[in-house]
Amino acid sequence: MSLRLYLDNSVLNRPYDDQRQPRIWLETLALSIILQMAEAGEVELVKSARSRS
Repeated sequence: MSLRLYLDNSVLNRPYDDQRQPRIWLETLALSIILQMAEAGEVELVKSARSRS
């Protein structure tokens, strides 16, 4: 697996935004495809290190 993706919170929350807007709908569709690819092992999702205060 060579492609590693980081998705920030704004991307992960996109499905809850107003889907009547074409750009929002496309971004939600893209997120869905990325998640399907991750489930199939085609890409790897990575997360940032959590900082402690």
